[in-house]
Amino acid sequence: MAQTLGEDLVLSSELQDDSSSLGSDSELSGPGPYRQADRYGFIGGNSAELGPGQPSADLIRQREMKWVEMTSHWEKTMSRRYKKELAAAPGDPQWMETIGRDLHRQFPLHEMFVSPQGHGQQGLLQILKAYTLYRPEQGYCQAQGPVAAVLLMHLPPEEAFWCLVQICEVYLPGYYGPHMEAVQLDAEVFMALLRRLLPRVYQHLQQVGVGPLLYLPEWFLCLFTRSLPFPTVLRIWDAFLSEGAKVLFRVGLTLMRLALGTVEQRAACPGLLETLGALRAIPPTQLQEEAFMSQVHSVALSERDLQREIRIQLAQLPKSSPGPAPLPQARLPGAQAIFESQQLARIRGSTKPEIPRIVVQPPEEPRPPRRKPQTRGKTFHGLLTRARGPPIEGPSRSHRGSTSFLDTRF
Repeated sequence: MAQTLGEDLVLSSELQDDSSSLGSDSELSGPGPYRQADRYGFIGGNSAELGPGQPSADLIRQREMKWVEMTSHWEKTMSRRYKKELAAAPGDPQWMETIGRDLHRQFPLHEMFVSPQGHGQQGLLQILKAYTLYRPEQGYCQAQGPVAAVLLMHLPPEEAFWCLVQICEVYLPGYYGPHMEAVQLDAEVFMALLRRLLPRVYQHLQQVGVGPLLYLPEWFLCLFTRSLPFPTVLRIWDAFLSEGAKVLFRVGLTLMRLALGTVEQRAACPGLLETLGALRAIPPTQLQEEAFMSQVHSVALSERDLQREIRIQLAQLPKSSPGPAPLPQARLPGAQAIFESQQLARIRGSTKPEIPRIVVQPPEEPRPPRRKPQTRGKTFHGLLTRARGPPIEGPSRSHRGSTSFLDTRF
């Protein structure tokens, strides 16, 4: 039975610790002495099996196919554009320098990103450069680095790029632009949900002065890749790409409950620094994917609840806020809604929409009744013989208004 928020978390001692497969960490500069990579590609990680009857390669391939199915609905014209205009074109020198400085920070302990000249870092450079060319008005955001790196671990560069486009523009529009207006709105929404679902945790954060912008951008912008064990990150992504942004709020609420849910935990955090440290120091055994995701899915937050709170907080935003206003209606709740929206847009934007039409023709003039042909005793063999032989004698053409069955040539 899934545990609800506010209940104690019971974990099995048999769960294995995958804490070595942590996400992107800007404080790490690279791997130590070579050790064997775990099942996710992290050097020195846990190489435990996935489970009986489930080879790791099969599970990875299933995830790849599902992610592409849920996020990538591009056409051949878009593929040609990527190859000719985005991948081959030189990037803006300013963005290229900034991206180049961040490459070694993305999963430095993963075998794909160990070498600066390896296919991992070079592929990541191409994807991030392509996005600055695809959306020059937005450019590059540092949080796109770990997101694109996870995609590149599972997909070829072109598919990873279009999936990144979907995440930035459909799943989380307004997150990665220069103003990050949607992040600020979601921070207010998260605090309102926290006040309703975890009121004691909310009161503690208010007392010690911990605002949502001190922790939420790292969680939501990076899709938890910097904060949680990698197996758990993948499970969160599976749910996020399927159900949309409400999964991020559910995960955030679960982390708050694990870090500050008890009186003893809050008493041990009398100030701002201690509270932020508690959010980063949740025991890895409580972040194991199965037990953690069961709590995430049990959070009492529906899509309707989230949209209602978004409307409330959007109305309360100051009108004089710098930058563009958030557009939460541009964010679609999951893969199915995104697919249907794109199908509808494709039909509306087509020059020749395939919509059936009803054509009304004027009534025809009445014709004289047609005489029934004399076919009694005729056989198919006889028709073929007569068709190859001399013409059949009969009434003149002027007396036959239409072609009869006997005139048909087989």
